[in-house]
Amino acid sequence: MADQFAALIIVVPLIASIFVPVIGWWKKRLCYPWVVAVLVIPLISSLSVLNTVMTTGKFSYRLGGWAPPWGIEYMLDHLSAFVLVIVSSISLIVAIYSKKSVEDNLPEKTVPFYTLFLLLVTGLMGIVITGDVFNLFVFLEISALSCYALIAIGEEGAPMATFNYIIIGTIGACFYLLGIGYLYIATGSLNMADLANILPDLYHSKVILVAFAFFTVGLAIKAGLFPMHVWLPDAYCAAPSAVSALIAPLMTKVAAYVMIRIMFTVFQPHFSVEIVPVFVILGWLSVFAIFWGGIKALAQTDLKRMLVYIVVAEVGYIVIGVSVANRMGLTGAILHIMNDAVMMACLFLVVGAVLYKTGTRDIHQLRHLNKKMPFTMAAFTITALSMVGIPPACGFFSKWYLILGTIEAGQWVWAAALLCSSLINAVLFFRVIECAYLKPMEPAYAHNGGETTHEEIQRDEAPLTMLVPIVIMAAGVILLGIFSGKIISSVIQFAVPASF
Repeated sequence: MADQFAALIIVVPLIASIFVPVIGWWKKRLCYPWVVAVLVIPLISSLSVLNTVMTTGKFSYRLGGWAPPWGIEYMLDHLSAFVLVIVSSISLIVAIYSKKSVEDNLPEKTVPFYTLFLLLVTGLMGIVITGDVFNLFVFLEISALSCYALIAIGEEGAPMATFNYIIIGTIGACFYLLGIGYLYIATGSLNMADLANILPDLYHSKVILVAFAFFTVGLAIKAGLFPMHVWLPDAYCAAPSAVSALIAPLMTKVAAYVMIRIMFTVFQPHFSVEIVPVFVILGWLSVFAIFWGGIKALAQTDLKRMLVYIVVAEVGYIVIGVSVANRMGLTGAILHIMNDAVMMACLFLVVGAVLYKTGTRDIHQLRHLNKKMPFTMAAFTITALSMVGIPPACGFFSKWYLILGTIEAGQWVWAAALLCSSLINAVLFFRVIECAYLKPMEPAYAHNGGETTHEEIQRDEAPLTMLVPIVIMAAGVILLGIFSGKIISSVIQFAVPASF
């Protein structure tokens, strides 16, 4: 039964995307409930797969019954099942949220939006589930092409941002594809498990070294790691609100997942530590990413653009956890993939709701938003505290493991960078909280006697289709923190290589 659930994760949204134009041609308003109903199935399937992996261990699913390495295989282990749940759950929540945003911003593009939305989700989940390096490239391109189109229908400047994204994203994809080509030349296989068995005898081959270099650069571009992040700020900022809420939490995290999969499953950990010391380079690039993202975020008055630069810094967090190459660090990196996905999803959902109700993203125009949108701002504040690293919110626990990993590796500068990032985040988010909660009320008018009064602020919360997903994500920020120990002991500890 678990095998069938593995197939449904990809097949259902892919086939459903084909029917969206048909449904839209008949009744456009049915596209939204269709997409929401469809995305429930991958979530249920992902949860079933994770339960099976936790109960009986990893398993595989062979497409068409063809045995690997000739056939394509889906590999379900603790890491892939864990990330599948993250992708499917956030995709469903964002789909629910998207109704009002799409109706308001893209009324004439509802049908293509939801078609591309399902294709993007299919691509992201395919990247995670596949056990074949070339099939991963196919899903990578499905998600990338869908993402390009979704960003291009955004606000002013979106076409140019999309063009830049296409150019740099294509370069990243070409690097990855060249890596595949070199691996196939040397091994004659594309199956990840098969490659893991063949490669150790070829580690000193120049062909394998070149392949690994191409993989590393290509995935760093896709993940938006400094200085290969230049495509990310404009693209994510110009995208429609519902698109940003999907791609900001998931695109870079899925790329980070692939980096972990290639470096610790296809290649053995000691290859990246001893033979090709790439982790030292990635670690220092991550330190620069943390400071550059934080400094650029401090310079922004546009709330959404501020969050986009925080995404750049957050990628640095995850890659630092990978770079220390020990159990603590990699545990923190995998945990932060989940935590940051949830936190970023909540923050971008909030920004979309604020823009929908107020028409602005300017931080200085958010005065007394706590009275106008109390639940939305409460969710923002909870998530902001988590981003700073205040327990029991989830952000604290992944940062804790990341810092422990850097200390264990003797990388004190990296540990200091992680600590400084929390201070930068405190400044960033307190600016917003101060405007929303603490700024004095401006006088509205004066009576004849000279007495100054203030205009009464009316509560005007986001619609329920927006507010409920926001509250769910904010609750998730707290619950994931409280149950982080259980998540680590039940899932993540088995996703870390046994050699650590």
